[in-house]
Amino acid sequence: MSLPSAAAQALAEFEVLQGWEARARLLIQWGERLEPLSEAEKTEANRVHGCESQVWLVAHAHGGTWHFRATSDARLLRGLLALLLVRVNGADSAQLAQLDVAGWFQALGLGRQLSPSRSNGLNAVLKRMAQLSAR
Repeated sequence: MSLPSAAAQALAEFEVLQGWEARARLLIQWGERLEPLSEAEKTEANRVHGCESQVWLVAHAHGGTWHFRATSDARLLRGLLALLLVRVNGADSAQLAQLDVAGWFQALGLGRQLSPSRSNGLNAVLKRMAQLSAR
């Protein structure tokens, strides 16, 4: 699967940064770009279980591809979600199932900074995406 243009942009932005502080600042900026979810969308049915923080995920199929929206109550996690969404939006179910999330965050230079709980949370989000796209 080739990179969507927004994912290629993210990769270009992160590749030039040196050090965690610069990446963390950019990560928070990416999180601020997330399209907000309405209070009506922040339901238990849309909550992703397996995350330490609160995470909500909404999925829409369009022409055989998937488009997701998500948010979290944690600033860094919102940034990670934004980066995950630019990578997966527009993928079909088979592409979602084959996505290497760890590899994507390694490419962004964020792999080593993912704590086990954040990594588990992102995997829970990806698992939920796969469940929603399999319906």
